[in-house]
Amino acid sequence: MVKLKIFTAVLHKEEDMYVAECPEVGTFSQGRTVEEAVDNLKEATELYLEEFPVENEVKSIITTFEVASIAEA
Repeated sequence: MVKLKIFTAVLHKEEDMYVAECPEVGTFSQGRTVEEAVDNLKEATELYLEEFPVENEVKSIITTFEVASIAEA
């Protein structure tokens, strides 16, 4: 039986594409929709882990923070 691991996907939009990153592993991918970007990231991460398995369970901490906005000219 295959043990499933849960990883984090962080996405942002660049022009007409979504870029997805898995911070625990360091893999990236992209797609025209959020779903496509996450599907592509899943595939990229699975391929990466076949070559470089994660030895220890990695737990990410996701948080937010504020910065002062920069005045626009």
